[in-house]
Amino acid sequence: MSALFAILRIGRPVRGRLLLAVLAGVGAAGAAIGLAATAAWLISKAAEQPVMMTLMVAVTAVRAFGIARGVLRYLERLAAHDAAFRVLAELRGTAYARLVRLAPAGLAELRSGDLLARLVGDVDGLADLWLRVLLPYASAAVVAAGTVLLVGWLVPAVGLVLALTLLATAILAPAAAGAVSRRAEASLAPARGELADAALDLVRGAPEILAAGAASRGVADVERVSARVLAAERRSAFGSGVGNLVAALSSGAAVWLALVLGIAALREGSLAAVSLAVVVLTPIALHEVVAPLAPSARLLPGLAASARRVMAVVNRPEPVSEPAADVAQEPPGGPLGIRVRDLEVRYPSGDRVAMRLPAMDVAPGARLVVTGTSGAGKSTLAATLLRFLDPVSGSVELLGGSGGDEAIDLRRIPGDAARRAIGLCEQDPHIFDASIADNLRLARPGAPAEALEAALARARLLYWVRSLPDGLETQVGEHGARLSGGQRQRLALARALLADVRILVLDEPTEHLDEAAASAFLADLPAAAGDRTLIVLTHRPELLAGAPWAHGPALEPARSATGGRLPAAP
Repeated sequence: MSALFAILRIGRPVRGRLLLAVLAGVGAAGAAIGLAATAAWLISKAAEQPVMMTLMVAVTAVRAFGIARGVLRYLERLAAHDAAFRVLAELRGTAYARLVRLAPAGLAELRSGDLLARLVGDVDGLADLWLRVLLPYASAAVVAAGTVLLVGWLVPAVGLVLALTLLATAILAPAAAGAVSRRAEASLAPARGELADAALDLVRGAPEILAAGAASRGVADVERVSARVLAAERRSAFGSGVGNLVAALSSGAAVWLALVLGIAALREGSLAAVSLAVVVLTPIALHEVVAPLAPSARLLPGLAASARRVMAVVNRPEPVSEPAADVAQEPPGGPLGIRVRDLEVRYPSGDRVAMRLPAMDVAPGARLVVTGTSGAGKSTLAATLLRFLDPVSGSVELLGGSGGDEAIDLRRIPGDAARRAIGLCEQDPHIFDASIADNLRLARPGAPAEALEAALARARLLYWVRSLPDGLETQVGEHGARLSGGQRQRLALARALLADVRILVLDEPTEHLDEAAASAFLADLPAAAGDRTLIVLTHRPELLAGAPWAHGPALEPARSATGGRLPAAP
């Protein structure tokens, strides 16, 4: 339940709206009960055929309660949904802000479909915490207390019976429903996340699955997960039915016992005849207000599971520690170089070593090649240089200044400032489903078309872009599906060049290119980069043979204390 309390703390800024929703809910429920009680008294009194004027107050009250119930119910829904959606917007913004910081450091254990389910289904489902749990219970508690006191004032024994049956509806019914469906509710959110992930894998991998003749097996996997979700939903629905049964039995018991005890009080002379209908019919109206509490309480295990899944993302440890304001520094001026000493990096999600690098020296303006096999830590080194990860030991320093002799520890530079100086072109760059211009302006929002064309020219892509009917406004499709591998890589390079960084790190830039396209791309890099420092991380150093590149250290997979190779980092 600690995750639910964390979600509730996020809702503190909207307490005023929540209080308004509770007051409106109390008023609406009170109006419904007042309508039933007044109408019962009015019908009973009218049967005695009194003077018409004696009924006018009751007639007016019935009309007022009827109108007030609708108006206050609308106000309650408006205030409650407004408050809940504001909290969810804050929660979703917090989760996305955390992902922006966490994703570059790796979220290997959170598959994309499950992560999507957390950020959409789980977050949206948490609206029920306010709309179907907290507000109904708060409103029902106030109205129930007042109604029990009113009925108890008329017939004390009926007031006691009403209180007991309300407790059965509000506590026993949810407990019975929870006993039946608690495990199913708790497993429902993770199962839905697994289903989303399985379906996403099936859709994304459809060409390969069909080519391998494994379509039936892939569909069977999705159906197997779907069957688990369906079984959990059925179990949850059965628990809801059990809760509704207990609530219905409690309501019926309240009415019949109120009738028996009310007749007894009538015979004793302690209850007026016209009040008997009030004593008997009021419990029906009150139980209609309290009845939704059983299915509301049944939601708690599922809401707790959703809250845990969302907060597991929000509360993940920071991959980097930003420097305090009094020690933070900006990168040195002029061309930049890098000096690495005894570097060791681990990922936040585990304690295994992801990369070790004893030494690396990159002079300002140099072109350096760092080689390494798969799993040696090339991507980890790139993430460390861009301050997506912090080293656990050793140091990375930026070298610059007018004389090239100024050195600043990278950990003293805020992440955003470091990334304004150091850019990254990844081995699988993300190309957005937008125009070429929009993809480029990600690096420099508002950049004029002349700047975009200059970056494309340096990346040897401008001639092709100008040959397109829509030019810079050409849509590239999802993940750049309308571009070739070489065009995607050069577009990513143009985007990195547009950012005007002073050090450009390219992580496996030839990963998806054939040998001819890879050689051409690498041959164009030095001229495209200008006076920037270039660091290429690759497992294909042979493509750089004969080029003016300095060869830096060769990364090797980190080894455990016993000498065995550690698994590759996420």
